[in-house]
Amino acid sequence: MPISPLNRRQLLALAGTATAATFASRFAWAGSSHADHGSHAGHASHGAQPVGSGLDLESDRWVLPEPRKIKLATNLNAVCLAPVAVADSQGIFKRHNLDVEFVNFGNSTEVLLESMATGNADAATGMALRWLKALEQGFDVKLTAGTHGGCLRLLTLEDGPKSFEALKGTTIGVTDMAAADKNFFSLMLKRHGVDPVRDVTWRVYPIDLLSVALQKGEIQAASGSDPLMYRVKQQPGFAELATNMIEEYANMSCCVVGVSGELARNDTPVAAAITHSILQAHAWASHNPDAVAEEFLKFAINTSKEEVHAILTEHTHGYYSVGNTFVKEIAVYARDLKNVEVLRPRTDPLEFAESIHADVFA
Repeated sequence: MPISPLNRRQLLALAGTATAATFASRFAWAGSSHADHGSHAGHASHGAQPVGSGLDLESDRWVLPEPRKIKLATNLNAVCLAPVAVADSQGIFKRHNLDVEFVNFGNSTEVLLESMATGNADAATGMALRWLKALEQGFDVKLTAGTHGGCLRLLTLEDGPKSFEALKGTTIGVTDMAAADKNFFSLMLKRHGVDPVRDVTWRVYPIDLLSVALQKGEIQAASGSDPLMYRVKQQPGFAELATNMIEEYANMSCCVVGVSGELARNDTPVAAAITHSILQAHAWASHNPDAVAEEFLKFAINTSKEEVHAILTEHTHGYYSVGNTFVKEIAVYARDLKNVEVLRPRTDPLEFAESIHADVFA
């Protein structure tokens, strides 16, 4: 039976043990001014750490009564998911009585979702804009939370286009025609009066050749994700036209937690424990980027502690969305994906968002 949440003072006073003290001090950053469950807190200025949408990250309400083994599918090379990769070493999963086996699916979203739908994985993390089309097609997967903002970049040459409007009639390089970055910048083009289907040309390149294609003039912009796009941005001659931390999307999550439909329906406490652990991990990372960067080097390739730290601090790992806030965010994504012809014309954005959501903290 879940126990009611305790604040730091109550936890220390009641427990009086070194373990409790460690637990309380570790999550002291969570603060006591969260809004009600489902409310929305906007992002602070770029680089500041915003609060989440009302879930008590200090609470042990979602700790399982006994250990449970789970399989968590994720991309262990994605810097924006670094907090998930290091959550195990920080003891966050263990404190929730979760024994986690990581399954690295890289960028294969369809395989990842199918693994959850068929019971080969219990949960996964990934990008909303990559998952929604697949979920529209009927995968038995439920989304439980948004984990943070940031990840995607649109780059040009320093003397290249300076706005979305200026991209009309140009060619944009991408790594995948179904990639989250391609979907995001398509909807931003649409918002700025450029039809992403008819007014621009999309051309697929291996990610390490996008910068070369820009320099050769084969493309006028390049769309991709960190860490490579961050790395290219640092090089002389390149400029960042936009990220996914702009306009309405500056106040939204970009990556999500998903669980198998069976788990959401039949074992909600486990789904809640997984989700709560992951949100704790991201929030902890927002205050400890150095520690996360150091630990993440065990999983990542071709990067450095300094680079991982810099990327993490440009994201908003202290922000998350759950409950009604999260449903509304997914509905916005669905609406805009529908407008750029990714989702079906008959799809109702809010109904779709509600149908693929499980409020495991209700």
